[in-house]
Amino acid sequence: MSILNKHGVIERNATLLMVLSLVVVLIGGIVEIVPLFYLKTTIEKVEGMRPYSPLELAGRTIYVREGCYLCHSQMIRPFRDEVERYGHYSLAAESMYDHPFQWGSKRTGPDLARVGGRYSDDWHLAHLTNPQSVVPESIMPSYSFLAKTPLEINNIAGHLIANRAVGVPYTDEMIALAKQDTLAQIDPDSDGAEALAERYPKAVIRNFDGDSTSVSEMDAMIAYLQMLGTLVDFSSYKPQDNLR
Repeated sequence: MSILNKHGVIERNATLLMVLSLVVVLIGGIVEIVPLFYLKTTIEKVEGMRPYSPLELAGRTIYVREGCYLCHSQMIRPFRDEVERYGHYSLAAESMYDHPFQWGSKRTGPDLARVGGRYSDDWHLAHLTNPQSVVPESIMPSYSFLAKTPLEINNIAGHLIANRAVGVPYTDEMIALAKQDTLAQIDPDSDGAEALAERYPKAVIRNFDGDSTSVSEMDAMIAYLQMLGTLVDFSSYKPQDNLR
């Protein structure tokens, strides 16, 4: 019996086939898994990435709550058509503080990975209030209620604590000042605005919904959208620096 025909013996013996299949799976698993124990992280370090500010994090929570990820992706694939339309392809590091990540699975609406800074706050306000007023063919529903809904900021520190529990590097100082930072981000003239900018570089600090008397869920949503894709400076980013 040649070695090429010995597979027939294995195929006719169910127990032997099961045992050998298990051995192959175990070997393959070991080869794939063991090297990961020698890596501190599987995500490349990219300069500029930081945890969300409290207001941005609140906006992200609203984004998830309203199911925005069902129609919008946040994952630009390295294909020419996507890069030319949306910008630089997405990096794993850009989702390192997302729990859960917001890559999405379909695009009823456009990808939002690089939407930060692309439109004005007024545009976002109009779009979220009445999408068809700026994009007539849009089938997106209205989220005008966000502007009328005060943001719950008394427990904002709890959101940071929960994210720290899953690995986001929020410091004790960030958690203690979460409420103050939330208020400071919508008021560039506040005493805490400068300190906020130091804790969260590139955070957009201004009133987002046009109402300076309170912090609304609309403020949080627009703050979140305006930071997407803005943290990494792709003019100086070099992919080869992250090769392992």
